[in-house]
Amino acid sequence: MRLHRNLVFAVVDTLDQIFNEGKYADKEISKTLKKDARWGSRDRGFIAETTYDIVRWKRLYEEIAEVKAPYSRANLFRLFTVWATLKGIEIPDWKQFEDTPTRRIKGKFDEFSKIRKLKNSIPDWLDDLGKEELGEKWDAEIEALNEEAPVILRVNTLKTDKKTLQKKLERENEISTKFLEDYPDALQLLSRADVFKTNSFKDGFFEVQDASSQKVAKATKVKPGMRAIDTCAGAGGKTLHLAAIMENKGQVIALDIYPNKLKELKRRAKRAGAHNIETRHIENTKVIKKLHANADVVMIDAPCSGLGVLRRNPDAKWKLQPEFLDEIRKTQKEILHSYSKMVKKGGILVYATCSILPSENEKQVEKFLGSDEGKDFELQKEESILVSETGHDGFYLARMKRLS
Repeated sequence: MRLHRNLVFAVVDTLDQIFNEGKYADKEISKTLKKDARWGSRDRGFIAETTYDIVRWKRLYEEIAEVKAPYSRANLFRLFTVWATLKGIEIPDWKQFEDTPTRRIKGKFDEFSKIRKLKNSIPDWLDDLGKEELGEKWDAEIEALNEEAPVILRVNTLKTDKKTLQKKLERENEISTKFLEDYPDALQLLSRADVFKTNSFKDGFFEVQDASSQKVAKATKVKPGMRAIDTCAGAGGKTLHLAAIMENKGQVIALDIYPNKLKELKRRAKRAGAHNIETRHIENTKVIKKLHANADVVMIDAPCSGLGVLRRNPDAKWKLQPEFLDEIRKTQKEILHSYSKMVKKGGILVYATCSILPSENEKQVEKFLGSDEGKDFELQKEESILVSETGHDGFYLARMKRLS
């Protein structure tokens, strides 16, 4: 493989923004890919995949390269050198690559691969926490979280079906997919492709949504004609799934504290042909109180550490801090206690996170069920999804019924 100067510089410039300026990897990569219209799909793929790779293995690479943050431009090129050498790519004779420890890289890689926190490129505190909460499962899980995540689509059943969409993507875009057993609305891409440029996406025939995430709306057992509330709707991936399951009958109320996300949800709902969604901005506690004992189904996709989706957001492990985890657990508790009041008698409450930590998941539900607010609920179903066991994103969900 021959390295091209403009692509390598694009990677280094993007890494500078992510590592030194604290920018989010997905947003910076997206911004970089728009800078040169001459770049083809292979060029864009190189920039995105290489940047994500170096972000993912930052700690391992910096130990090998003997550099520390904040990174000078020379040190960013040293990180790139480690990546290229370990990939078996010949380093070009550029001045930026002078004085790089190419010969020692493979030896150091072998040495550091014996130390879990370096081998898997994670902060000390996160390695300690994972071992504490997941025990023997942590080794396999952190390895799985460093692998590339598959691209999975959720077929929008308001507009099409799985077989029809599969044929359409193959015929019009040469995108091959496969069905996933036990995931009725899912199609997994056999190789990566820019699905957002397809007419099928523009026409609202699918959303990109991991298989684990698709389980959450299904777990509510919502039916057409019901009133469902998505309490932490965000941009609406699971809200749209609820609307599709309900066949546009009944009502889905999408709540969120961020009005800009609800604006995006409205745009997505229009594309998806989901007409039974109403958005409400949580400006104050009155918004919640008006809905007390009002819903057949309440879904809480709670804010969390996001450790179950590190494959998709590898920079999160460098931004995450122990103090944030303490705060997010308090927030989860408050949300469960407050939002559960919107479930009417006989109704269903689903609590979910994209975390793999029991302290954010089953322990939160256990505490809730033992509280005054949770004493009228009974646990019907609980599922902890690990990447190492399923190949899909790490998730947790619990379905509880309010007794009548």
